[in-house]
Amino acid sequence: MTTSVTRSSNHSRTLTLVHIAMFAALMAIGANISSFLIVGGVPITLQTFFAVLAGILLGKRLGAAAMIVYAAIGLAGVPVFAKFSGGMDTLISPTFGFILSYIFTAFAAGWIAEKMPSKKGFIFAALVATAINYVFGTNWMYAAYKLWFAAPEGFTYGMAWAWMAVPLPKDVLLAVFAGLFGFRMQPIIKKYLP
Repeated sequence: MTTSVTRSSNHSRTLTLVHIAMFAALMAIGANISSFLIVGGVPITLQTFFAVLAGILLGKRLGAAAMIVYAAIGLAGVPVFAKFSGGMDTLISPTFGFILSYIFTAFAAGWIAEKMPSKKGFIFAALVATAINYVFGTNWMYAAYKLWFAAPEGFTYGMAWAWMAVPLPKDVLLAVFAGLFGFRMQPIIKKYLP
């Protein structure tokens, strides 16, 4: 009896680690699938979509853990961030706030989805999480350009938000899709999570 319980527990832990690793890998793919498109100083990526989906499908704790793993891999020097970048120098990049925000994005999406387990609740969770990503990342970017990075000529807070207006429609649509897709997939994924 003890052997089957131990085997089941090990199997569950292994699947959890696989899910975390899978979303860290999806973040790396999402960072670079379209990051050659740059508006102002902001690459256009699919990272927000995958961060939201991680929170909705894995839950707040495991979704945030997947984003921490992603950030740690990139900071260790593996080129998983946008434009195939990585390393500790990313910490001072104006866009590092977005990388940090993915942790909060996944956590918020998972937390709201747990509290509101309906289709509308999942869409709401995805939209709120996307807003958190934008607010945290854009404010970090503005502060970075003003305090420690060379800001473009005439750079203002409004300009930082104007840069973010370009990917916003894509991210809003993808947030709605993440909410709908997450709602459909969650019962399947939950069978394999602790």
